[in-house]
Amino acid sequence: MRRPLLAALLMLAALAGCGGQAATADGKFQVVTAFYPLQFLSERIGGDMVSVTNLTKPGAEPHDIELTPRQVGDVAQAGLAVYIKGFQPAVDEAINLEAKDKSFNAASVVPLLKLDGEEEHGHEHEEAAGGEDPHVWLDPVRFATIAGKLAERMGQADPAHAADYTGRANALVGELEALNTEFANTLKTCERRELVTSHTAFAYLAERYDLHQVGITGISPEAEPSPQRLAAVAKEARETGTTTIYFETLVSPAVAETLAREVGAKTAVLDPLEGLVDQKGDYFSVMRQNLAALTAGLGCK
Repeated sequence: MRRPLLAALLMLAALAGCGGQAATADGKFQVVTAFYPLQFLSERIGGDMVSVTNLTKPGAEPHDIELTPRQVGDVAQAGLAVYIKGFQPAVDEAINLEAKDKSFNAASVVPLLKLDGEEEHGHEHEEAAGGEDPHVWLDPVRFATIAGKLAERMGQADPAHAADYTGRANALVGELEALNTEFANTLKTCERRELVTSHTAFAYLAERYDLHQVGITGISPEAEPSPQRLAAVAKEARETGTTTIYFETLVSPAVAETLAREVGAKTAVLDPLEGLVDQKGDYFSVMRQNLAALTAGLGCK
């Protein structure tokens, strides 16, 4: 969407909501989130006191979404917009033009990992703001920090319910700490520590649990790997005895399947949790499915 058109739509949305409609007709505080992990946090922290709108539709790949006029209006009228700056340019633009003072950038409250050379092969690093990896929600420890800070920000925007937001966030942090313990205890026993993935979405998970991520493509899941990159990954997979090549849910598994055939491995799903498929499960159930896939593929006891 061109900037002049987006600016015009935002102005119309702001005029339509100039009464400061941060609440729905039934009195719920309105929160707009950029994509699923932030929707999950907002719903769990907000409970029945908030109405959460997700700008990325279920099953859609979130990296390159464009916003409809209705979604632009949702951003303009929300009491709080929750996003990760640099991950979705259309969302960044809408928030910058209309919701900058009523936003929460999850990337601002935890340190992000820099994309290293392996993750930047090709031109893909240009798509990540400042060369940083946005997939921070795949580390339960960092995600717990974001949950606590989001509760604080929601309390500032909706002071009447600040204590409720804090209480729910504390409960959620406890669940995330338990999830981290499950991952740590299971993955410390793995025979193999090389994590060969269709794209490099799992750096935070790999860093937290002492794994080595080897991505076929870089930070963009839809990029095509060069023949040289495929050959390099195949060589490393053979040398390390890799038995499983992981692909994700929202893009084609064709490249991963090709590599698996070449090195005599099998394929399995490792979900980057950028969005739910068919609205099945939630953050915790998908992360535990990931842990089961890692346990089988890496030979964990």
